[in-house]
Amino acid sequence: MNPARREAIERLLWPAPAAAGADGVWAVLDLARDSRIRAALVESRLEYLCLYEGALPRVLEDAAPHIVQLLPGHRLTLRLLEEGWGRSWGCFLTIGDASNLRRHLRRFLRVRDEAGRALLFRYYDPRVLRVYLPTCTASELAAVFGPLSSWLVESEGGASAIEFRRAPAGTLVRRETPLPEGADA
Repeated sequence: MNPARREAIERLLWPAPAAAGADGVWAVLDLARDSRIRAALVESRLEYLCLYEGALPRVLEDAAPHIVQLLPGHRLTLRLLEEGWGRSWGCFLTIGDASNLRRHLRRFLRVRDEAGRALLFRYYDPRVLRVYLPTCTASELAAVFGPLSSWLVESEGGASAIEFRRAPAGTLVRRETPLPEGADA
């Protein structure tokens, strides 16, 4: 990834210098996508949490979705953008008070189909989230967003970033930002 593209994504995630009460930036990562994600989390020395609950076999934990708070310029943030952007490693979100974030995100891991069968819902995959959110009703958006301020995902291929917010009227606001092209550094 070229530095201009990475910096543009960072500006979308942290539009202004961190201020008291500013939203925190979190990633919801799909460890099943690439073994490098787990390694990046471990090497980051940041606290991360599995969205699945209870004692899990290592093979399941290594494929489960995890959340981690990101910091601007941190080596994990840079690695996720450098290696994961455009590869559907996960999505980003902003939230003011993250004390109930894990509980909120866990609510959407299982859904029921028309026949009533329980299914895993991989909403944290950007390919799923960017298609799913525009289909939501106002009440579904209220549930999905809950305490979240925004979701940010890569476009197909990663040439742009797509930010989703909920308007005061309860409708979805979608903003797509093309990212700078150029030679990778």
